[in-house]
Amino acid sequence: MGTPQFAVPSLDLLVKSGYPIVAVLTSPDKPAGRGRIISSSPVKDYALENNLNVLQPANLKDPAFIKILESFNADLQVVVAFRMLPDVIWKMPRLGTFNLHASLLPQYRGAAPINRAIINGESETGVTTFFINENIDTGSIIFSERIKIEDTDTAGSLHDRLMYAGAQLVLKTVETIAGGHVTTVSQDQLISKTYELKTAPKIFKEDCKINWHSKTRDIYNLIRGLSPYPAAFTKFHSLFGDSLNVKIYESSLTVDAEKDLISKDNNPGTIHTDQKTLLYVSCADGLISIKELQLEGKRRMDVKEFLRGFKLDKYRQAE
Repeated sequence: MGTPQFAVPSLDLLVKSGYPIVAVLTSPDKPAGRGRIISSSPVKDYALENNLNVLQPANLKDPAFIKILESFNADLQVVVAFRMLPDVIWKMPRLGTFNLHASLLPQYRGAAPINRAIINGESETGVTTFFINENIDTGSIIFSERIKIEDTDTAGSLHDRLMYAGAQLVLKTVETIAGGHVTTVSQDQLISKTYELKTAPKIFKEDCKINWHSKTRDIYNLIRGLSPYPAAFTKFHSLFGDSLNVKIYESSLTVDAEKDLISKDNNPGTIHTDQKTLLYVSCADGLISIKELQLEGKRRMDVKEFLRGFKLDKYRQAE
């Protein structure tokens, strides 16, 4: 059971390891892109290419769908980036239903664990498999694996590493369950009174707006934690009252040597540029160097290309 690209390597590894996949559940086709063309999920595309039976229920509680699912008599259900399952479904297989989550549970339960870990400046995260129960991401842990977060990681680069590490963990979990010697650890056992439990709620638009009054490191982490999707954004305001909506995909922390290039006006949000290759914005305690960005309605481009095609001299303030 899965929908996005993150779930495809797990399914592929199970298929290549010879496990009989009696059915693949994924989300219904839906409009996507600027043209709103009806598109299928990456999991469905993979399943059809490999002649697997595909189900796309709109309502997981539909009695007709539940009857079809029961008819497969599956021993085990594997969930990777899918919807919350009703009790009647996750309780169905004789060996249970387990989920792959992209964090070290119980830390970062929720919809956006990859983004939130980077935004919060974590130095490590991981992948966890656990048996599903009635609450989201709270079931007993089967296996987990730690993954280092590099200082240059974006949500995109970390996503890909966790995707493949997760696929290996899914295979290990299936092999262990099939062998009949699985052991689990309750998440409650891992939580103590001194343990700061961090969550990973869904990312909304308001979470993506840059506050230039924040510290440089926090803004840097926000930008990479939201890159490439949904992307951090800001507005460049001109002296004449107009503004530009800008998404920022890549930035860097400014080194001391570069500060000589900047004027003494370092109020948060002040824009600095040589109109050729350099673009900085002041923060509460330093400067962010913008490396890759996108104007509304335009394509992504690096800062040099952006400054060649767009004169930024009248834009002085970011908000």
